[in-house]
Amino acid sequence: MQQTVRTSDGRRLAVEQRGDPEGRPVFLLHGTPGSRLGPAPREGVLYRMGIRLIAFDRPGYGDSDRASGRLVSAAAADVSHIADALGIGRFAVVGRSGGAPHALACAALLPDRTTRVGALVSLAPRNASGLDWFEGMTEANVREYVNASIGRNRVTATLGMRSMSIVADPAASVAEMKDGLPEADRWIVADPGIQDMLERNFAEGLRSSADGWVDDVMAFNTGWGFDVSRITTPVFLWHGEDDIFAPVQHTRWLGRNIPGARVEVEPGAAHFGALREMTRVLSWAVN
Repeated sequence: MQQTVRTSDGRRLAVEQRGDPEGRPVFLLHGTPGSRLGPAPREGVLYRMGIRLIAFDRPGYGDSDRASGRLVSAAAADVSHIADALGIGRFAVVGRSGGAPHALACAALLPDRTTRVGALVSLAPRNASGLDWFEGMTEANVREYVNASIGRNRVTATLGMRSMSIVADPAASVAEMKDGLPEADRWIVADPGIQDMLERNFAEGLRSSADGWVDDVMAFNTGWGFDVSRITTPVFLWHGEDDIFAPVQHTRWLGRNIPGARVEVEPGAAHFGALREMTRVLSWAVN
C-alpha cells in the first residue's frame, strides 16, 4: 500500500507498507541507489512474523522530493514524520547498505522512539578515526567518493550518466554489476527473483533523476551529523567478510564505537549476503 506523507517543510515522501497492518512496526531503509521497492521478506513471511513493514523512498529517489544538501542525520526527522502520520509511537529500524547509516541516525537521534536498530553491510563515518576508509573498496565506489570530494557537480555528472543507463536497461545494468561481484554475491544475484527485484528497485529509485544517489554519496562523504558513540539504542551489526562495496572493517569500526553493539561478521559472505540475513535481523528487531 503506497501513500504520500508530507514533512513539516512541505516535501513529499513516498511510503509503502507491507505485512500485518496490526503488527509491530519496523522501518526498512533501502540501499544506495534504491527505492521503497528494495529487498524485503515476502508478504506472507511478514504476516507470520507479525511485522508491519514501512519502507519509503529517501529524498530524491522515486516519488520522494529532493532535500539537497541533506546529512545522514536528516533520515531521523523523515522517519519521525512518517511515524507521526501513520499514528506510530515507537518502532524498530533496519537499514541495509546505504540505508544502514540512516538507520543508525534513528538510533542516535530518536532514542525515545526507536526500540532496536539493525544495520547490515554499513559504511562507517567518513571521518572515522583509525579507519582506512577505502581499503578493500571496489574501484567504482572509490571513484564516486573521490568525485564527491571534488564537488557536487562532478558527482552529478558521473552518476547522472550511470543513472540514465540503468533506467534505459535495468536488466543489462544488473548483469554488468553481477560480473564484477565476489563469487558469494554472484550466487545470490543469479536468482531470477532477486534479479527482477533489483531491476525494479533501481529503475524506480532512479526513474526521475540521480538526485537521491548524488545526495547519498555526498552525505556519506561528509560528517553524519551525530556521534555513534552516544547511541544507547540496542544495535545489531551484520557484515559479510568479503564485501567490496562497504568493506567489513567499516562494521568492525562501528562495533568498537557503538556501546553494546552486537556484531556478526560472516566468513565467505559478501554484500548481498545481507539479503539472506534480513528476515533474521527483522525478527531480532521486534523481539
